[in-house]
Amino acid sequence: MIYLFHGTDVDRVRAKAFEWVKKAREKEPNLAYARLAREDVTDATLEEAALSGGLFIKRLLVLIDDPFPVARTKTEEEAESEEEDSTASIVEEHLDALAASDNAIIILAPKLTAAKAKKIAAKAKMEYKFDAPTARADVRGFNSGLVNALAARSREKLWLEINRALLTGDAPEMLHGLLHWKARDLMEKGSRAWKPEESRSLSLALIELLQESRRGGLELGLAMERWALSI
Repeated sequence: MIYLFHGTDVDRVRAKAFEWVKKAREKEPNLAYARLAREDVTDATLEEAALSGGLFIKRLLVLIDDPFPVARTKTEEEAESEEEDSTASIVEEHLDALAASDNAIIILAPKLTAAKAKKIAAKAKMEYKFDAPTARADVRGFNSGLVNALAARSREKLWLEINRALLTGDAPEMLHGLLHWKARDLMEKGSRAWKPEESRSLSLALIELLQESRRGGLELGLAMERWALSI
């Protein structure tokens, strides 16, 4: 079954999706959880998300994080992004299987186009849409501080914002997802503080950090603190 989170208020969409994940895991402790970043989305991983289960793990909770890249003009250095763009069609090809699955599949897609939102919502069990008003005060200032610190390449501020968010109670997975989203945003839009090859390395480093933590390395929150001081 599909749960779709989208809308123009990027921070709120992401926060609400991870809040939903946290509540679902508290309600059903034996629920196995996995987050698929755009780079992880393949035919194989989506088939596994739809079909996996068994004697000891009855259900999976899978969050597909921002699989639809923002349309942009490709440069020669971004030629590899053509493969990245294919994730959108891969997800769409598996919509029926994901919708029919007993597993909970969250599609987190801020700024999803109206056409794609309509197509996915038609197959979703629930649709959650959070659009930003034309003018509003920033409700979650530390979230903006987190991504701004990364964009500015300020290691001290980034370390501080990670600690502040963890103390406030945000899940490490949520913070990692937000940081990885910002890394991809830097790749797509460019940055004065990050060269194109550096922002791509940044994205890969965050993926490796999460994988190492899942393999039993340093706890994710502590790993992000140490990583922040190394950027």
